Amino acid sequence: MKADKNKLKELASLFLKLGSIAFGGPAAHIAMMQREVVVKKNWMSEQHFLDLIGATNLIPGPNSTEMAIHIGRERAGLKGLFVAGLCFIIPAVVITSFFAWLYKHYGKLPEIQPFIYGIKPAIIAIIIGAVYPLAKKALKTFENWMIGFISLALCFFGINEIIIMFGAGFFALLLVTIRGNKSLNSFVPLTLMLGSSLASVTNTKLFLTFLKMGSILYGSGYILFGILDSELVSQGLLTRQQLIDAIAVGQFTPGPVFSSVTFIGYQINGLSGALVSTIGIFLPSFLFVWLLNPIIPKLRKSKFFSSFLDAVNVASVAVIFFVCLQMGKESIIDWRTIVIAATSISVTFGFKKVNSVFLVIGGSIAGYLLTLI
Repeated sequence: MKADKNKLKELASLFLKLGSIAFGGPAAHIAMMQREVVVKKNWMSEQHFLDLIGATNLIPGPNSTEMAIHIGRERAGLKGLFVAGLCFIIPAVVITSFFAWLYKHYGKLPEIQPFIYGIKPAIIAIIIGAVYPLAKKALKTFENWMIGFISLALCFFGINEIIIMFGAGFFALLLVTIRGNKSLNSFVPLTLMLGSSLASVTNTKLFLTFLKMGSILYGSGYILFGILDSELVSQGLLTRQQLIDAIAVGQFTPGPVFSSVTFIGYQINGLSGALVSTIGIFLPSFLFVWLLNPIIPKLRKSKFFSSFLDAVNVASVAVIFFVCLQMGKESIIDWRTIVIAATSISVTFGFKKVNSVFLVIGGSIAGYLLTLI
């Protein structure tokens, strides 16, 4: 019993910390988790972590939040599932609520661009540090290399990441079938149908709207904003400027981008609106992971589905690498950001057990100081 409590405390400590410093979007968050859970704490193998990434990409909801929930479930069962997930979400929700209050009362957001300027190239280093060992583990065969290159190429053509990952999985199943395994089983993603639009400004409607979104949204949090535009802006419940400012808050606060929903809920219905919107958007993730987590080892033991999972893992690594390239193009733009990125990469590979928080804080401070030059 004491061991279980210690595991829960470890999970709470780790994910409260990550939820407070995890800037840069899902790829960066997962990179930080890999560094902490696999490299530093050795809670699971590189292969199993990679399997969890692949499984997470197959279900709706925010990927990094679902990875936190998976890790909690692996470490300390059902209680760990809730502790890890909530501790990762809560810091972002609290910080976002503060900015939502400022915005509603004063009509503007504080200027923190100099600090974000330095965080972004440091985040690139963290992602590179995580994706390198994951790629080594995923690219085990010639077929996997081929799937990886095709997946990366499709990313450059703008193909949806979910189509890429499912396509990779089914392509691997096709190869297995061609080799003589005829036991093709169907693999259906967990989704719920999109219902009607928000009819009135009530907390019940807010909850149901965001519950629906959390149940059907695949990929990154940025897809969320397109649906919010049609669900809320077009209905006159939110202005487009408020939506843009909500996106900005999601960018410069740590933790999941989906915490922007907290900001939006606050603008529509105050604190209670923020609360029910947040619960609605994240609740499906806990349910999906709870249902999926126990069957991942069974999939790995099956030669047939193991091929599917391996291919999805390879495609996931390709997508993360593509995201890293895109972030690099946007973030490493002058000699200052080159210096921050190069230094962060050197620390990441030279001192593998250095905590990610030091890279984030160091990049932030360096960015601020270098902008003064």
